[in-house]
Amino acid sequence: MARQGASILMASFQENYEQLLRFLTRKLNGDSERAADVVQDTYLRLAKTPETEDQIENPRAYIYRVAGNLAIDQIRSDRRKFAHHETDEGVADISDPKPGPENIYLSREQIVLLDRALAELPDKPRAALLLFRVDGLSHAEISQKLGVSSSMVAKYIGRALKHCRSALLTGGEK
Repeated sequence: MARQGASILMASFQENYEQLLRFLTRKLNGDSERAADVVQDTYLRLAKTPETEDQIENPRAYIYRVAGNLAIDQIRSDRRKFAHHETDEGVADISDPKPGPENIYLSREQIVLLDRALAELPDKPRAALLLFRVDGLSHAEISQKLGVSSSMVAKYIGRALKHCRSALLTGGEK
């Protein structure tokens, strides 16, 4: 573009400055300061445009393309910086999602206590609790299986839960 072409770009830039600033503010999620920085970068980029014989047919579109590309570069740069800072800060917070040895031991101990508590229960309350919690049956379905009323199923389940909770809280001691 000849030097006359560069002056056409600069004139078009000055004519469209406000619209370009609004366009970039929208593109950068409302951040007018970053948009102003990108507009400044756009001006510098246009000022450094090399002289060629090619003529730019639509200077306004060319300016918006340069500004849009610079805005995209800015967004990508910010994402990289954010991701880098996020990983640096999070390094100290990395933890293994698996339970530690202490939690494994305590969980196993609770399972042993629950097994003992279930073994201590009479047949029908134990069956009602297991059918309800493990098999996911409704009270009506359990009452049919056990041959008791639905209200009795609710009582069985309540008693069984109370017994198991008590066994866990006391550590199996009576």
